[in-house]
Amino acid sequence: MAGHLQGSLFDQTDEIRPGPLTGIRRTVLGQGAWLDVLPGWLSGADALFEELAEGVPWRAERRRMYEREVDVPRLLAYYGDGDPLPHPVLTEARDALCAHYADELGERFVTAGLCYYRDGHDSVAWHGDRIGRGAREDTMVAILSVGTPRDLVLRPRDGACEPVRKALGHGDLVVMGGSCQRTWEHAVPKTTRAVGARISIQYRPRGVN
Repeated sequence: MAGHLQGSLFDQTDEIRPGPLTGIRRTVLGQGAWLDVLPGWLSGADALFEELAEGVPWRAERRRMYEREVDVPRLLAYYGDGDPLPHPVLTEARDALCAHYADELGERFVTAGLCYYRDGHDSVAWHGDRIGRGAREDTMVAILSVGTPRDLVLRPRDGACEPVRKALGHGDLVVMGGSCQRTWEHAVPKTTRAVGARISIQYRPRGVN
């Protein structure tokens, strides 16, 4: 199941643990949206990638688009509210995020969606998490990435400014907050470059999809 991983030269430890969240840097995107980024938050990220790639019950999905069914270009796994996560460090990371954002978010992150991008052919199209409360309320989506970095690109829905691009992998953390799911869209585009595999873990509050 595991795709090819281009390991990080800066993360050679097998001790998998999140670091402090004090180094987060926030970018105000506009229209009430913001983006927090913390590179290399998780040490041992390459080791975690290998464990998740082999141990998670990944599934391939098909979806109806343009009057025909097509393969979803990535593998998926989902853990709902109360489901045990596939590795203890994912629970530890979620608890740390819940504590850090408690005052601002006002609730806990309770679900975890995992995406496995096997190579540059795998992707996710432009979208916002607007199924549920994200369509009408400010919220947060926290994404932890392990494996080879891939670009997360964000653009305003009204085209008011240029897209924002962040290469995420090897334990990087990004949090999209405020009105981001309503007023901006995000994507992981396909690439013709030779890239290794990446897994993202998306933490969301209840009712945000």
